[in-house]
Amino acid sequence: MSYQYTVSERFLRYVKIDTQSDPNSTTFPSTEKQKDLSRLLVKELLAMGIEDAEMDEYGYVFGTIPSNSEKDVPVICFCSHVDTAPDCSGTNVKPIVHENYQGGAIVLPDDPTQVIKEEDYPHLKKQIGNSIITTSGTTLLGADDKAGVAEIMDAAHYMMTHPEVKHGKIRILFTPDEEVGAGVEKLDLKKLGADFGYTLDGGVPGTLEDETFSADSVVITIKGVSAHPGYAKGKMENAMKIAGTILDRLPKHRLTPEVTHKKQGFIHPVAMEGVLEKAVLKFIIRDFTTEKLQEHEAELKAIMENVLKIYPSSSGEFVVNEQYRNMKVVLDKHPQIVENAEEAIRRIGYKNPIKNPIRGGTDGSRLSFMGLPCPNIFTGMQGIHSVKEWVSIKDMEEAVDMIVEICKVWEERS
Repeated sequence: MSYQYTVSERFLRYVKIDTQSDPNSTTFPSTEKQKDLSRLLVKELLAMGIEDAEMDEYGYVFGTIPSNSEKDVPVICFCSHVDTAPDCSGTNVKPIVHENYQGGAIVLPDDPTQVIKEEDYPHLKKQIGNSIITTSGTTLLGADDKAGVAEIMDAAHYMMTHPEVKHGKIRILFTPDEEVGAGVEKLDLKKLGADFGYTLDGGVPGTLEDETFSADSVVITIKGVSAHPGYAKGKMENAMKIAGTILDRLPKHRLTPEVTHKKQGFIHPVAMEGVLEKAVLKFIIRDFTTEKLQEHEAELKAIMENVLKIYPSSSGEFVVNEQYRNMKVVLDKHPQIVENAEEAIRRIGYKNPIKNPIRGGTDGSRLSFMGLPCPNIFTGMQGIHSVKEWVSIKDMEEAVDMIVEICKVWEERS
């Protein structure tokens, strides 16, 4: 479409605001600084004429683009998250625009050991002549998911300034804390008032994702037997050593992130702490079906129980908590959501939309099971959660086009 895009200017503005979430926080949102961006988004939405734009007490941003169609069109929500990952610093982000990229490696100036190479990021080879935004080399960029935020904002700007484009009622939603697994924990779906949704939190252009991992967490608590080390013979059972033995017995050539891909699940230890008499191991369990999750959990529990047989005076507690489930179970009941997005992606030039299962989760996973069926669509982000994160301006502009086309397809087919 012929349009003076604002997505790159918005993106460069947003990434300079530190919105990193904190997995160890007990508040919601986990960090108050996320609201700094949320407040700016409300201000910008109001400025473009979206009169009901607001941020609630939890940091959720809402806004409405009113319908201009005479048809009864379902209410569609577009959602992205404002927080950035705890994995890598998000403070003092210095975005760099590499104009007219001509191929080859990109050396990041603040740490020349950080090099973005074509062999590591094949999509880079498709960017000849395009402008690419990277970090300076000491922080993440924040394209995950500020690219999605900027794209929704620019698409909203387009629709507010092009009333000739027919569409139904559009709801805008920006969430905090997605990166720490709590993105929609406090969301009021009745207030949102949407029928279907799309998260913009994907990667390569042309991508549409309607399938995610299912996810549980497991906490193993080992209670050992304490004794004075000088007089411990026949008495001491060291909880830390028991925990270490459990970790050592985990599968090494299967069911671990280092050796799995595509539809293969895993058991992954993410944290451990302990002293002689008590140790705690925390795991995430991932696969694409609940049945597979239960199989992995049973295997992990059997490992714990077999190790504890060596330590008869010690005990172990095994606690499973559900995190999220594969959204495909819900989306298959509403095929028009994916079909309409596929049509929009074809209209912006991708003959065959790319559909891959997500080896992770999105806000859309939780939203789908809360009652808002919500697949995930591309933003262009690459190298996420790292100092090598980058995004192409052209790819972001294509995502803006896609959002507009999705709105048009829903109106046309209603």
